[in-house]
Amino acid sequence: MTQHTLAPAATRWWRDAVIYQVYVRSFADASGDGVGDLPGVRSRLPYLAELGVDALWITPFYVSPMADFGYDVADYRDVDPLFGTLDDARGLVADAHAHGLRVIVDVVPNHTSDRHPWFQAALAAAPGSPERARYVFRDGRGPDGAQPPNDWESVFGGPAWTRVPDGQWYLHLFAPEQPDLDWDNPEVHAEFADILRFWLDLGVDGFRIDVAHGMVKAPGLPDVGHANQVEMLGTAVLPYFDQDGVHEIHREWRALLDSYDGERVGVAEAWAPTPERLARYTRPDELHQAFNFHYLSAPWDASEMRQVIDESLRTAQAVAAPATWVLSNHDVKRHVTRYGGGEPGLRRARAAALLTLALPGSAYVYQGEELGLPEVLDLPEEFLQDPQRGRGADAGRDGCRVPLPWAGDEPPFGFGTGQSWLPLPPAWRALSVAAQERDPGSTLHLYREALRVRREHPALGDGPLRWLVGPPGTLMFAREQGGRTLACAVNMGEKSVRVAAYGSEVLASGPVQRDGDCLELPSDTAVWWEVL
Repeated sequence: MTQHTLAPAATRWWRDAVIYQVYVRSFADASGDGVGDLPGVRSRLPYLAELGVDALWITPFYVSPMADFGYDVADYRDVDPLFGTLDDARGLVADAHAHGLRVIVDVVPNHTSDRHPWFQAALAAAPGSPERARYVFRDGRGPDGAQPPNDWESVFGGPAWTRVPDGQWYLHLFAPEQPDLDWDNPEVHAEFADILRFWLDLGVDGFRIDVAHGMVKAPGLPDVGHANQVEMLGTAVLPYFDQDGVHEIHREWRALLDSYDGERVGVAEAWAPTPERLARYTRPDELHQAFNFHYLSAPWDASEMRQVIDESLRTAQAVAAPATWVLSNHDVKRHVTRYGGGEPGLRRARAAALLTLALPGSAYVYQGEELGLPEVLDLPEEFLQDPQRGRGADAGRDGCRVPLPWAGDEPPFGFGTGQSWLPLPPAWRALSVAAQERDPGSTLHLYREALRVRREHPALGDGPLRWLVGPPGTLMFAREQGGRTLACAVNMGEKSVRVAAYGSEVLASGPVQRDGDCLELPSDTAVWWEVL
């Protein structure tokens, strides 16, 4: 395939881009089958352009039996009929570019579907065969090999091993339908390089790399020695995640991305036990960004939030990478609910939006957060489909994946024409895009205005941050660039505070009162002002 040369003038757009996550199943349904699809996304591109984001990241739409909603891929070079066609993908990329939007797609390299031709061939082949060498097959322990090869546990619960009829076991760090590839095999490297080229040639602007900390396992596949290993993710060293060898793969991929024009990017979904380990994924010869899950999981507390921000900026700067900030995604409870739910949770979520969009680096917006959507906690049992599902505190991810409400008075609120794959709550009529467009004080208008200011103000986006002294329970900082200064204050305490704010207000997440050179800042409220 023909490769291209680097563009002569690099914009480094990814250093301060605002990237909107499209969970394709739940964004917009054009076919009327109740499931979102690529034509649906394509029809709503004007909405994303008006919102003011720079790029969209689309979750997997490849051919898949959907055991994990597309993260179990059976064909990496085609579109599942549920979501459309390859021509729909081409048209979506072209239309997005026409709207000034870049397109990032998921790639899933740690595992395939068990329906992938490679795995089907492995099951049909004998132990020790080249077909099995593409995956992690091992003999079991015990005199008859009836025990799993080690004590590794699936992220979705239970053993990470499944036995096949001839007695061998295969590794699946997620669902049994998601067998892990063996990245010690050069054939796997070559296959994924070709997959990346296929989509780059189609025009995509980069890849979000699922389980970017996976792929490489410790030599000998040693036991962990602990139960409840899911509780160790991102906090402890594990023999199957964040092994040093993954960085060689990301270096290969960075060289491939750099061989194309247009500044194509790689974004790591990586969990690592320390911020320093996470920063290694974004060294200059590796990926461009890594999701900042430490920020996402920080509580609504000024001192803890500042510690996470300082740590994130320090470790990102150590490898000359941009920090990234994300509040929600398709794998965690929506932050309106995490921050307390109801009116207090929404108030905090609005304040968190201004905090996030004022920080240095790149920000991610999960679809629906611009509408202030809460987690849906009371989905009927018959609709729950997540392989990670449970009930109560251990509930799965269905509640953050409920489709978007677009317009109208009855579900599915313009998402499609029939019953949606997950039901929308009737109360969401007040949260629909159409309803919020009529309300100047809505969360949608807050996001649009914040993104407009961020895009136009020279001090926002990439660049330095200077902390200011504020009252207890408050974060205050200034962003300075191009001879202009924008300050941000967030009151995370329980009482109103007075903050010194010389200048004029630009945007606030809720009502604020000016008293001379001070602002009265209510609890759970954020404000931006231009420093004069």
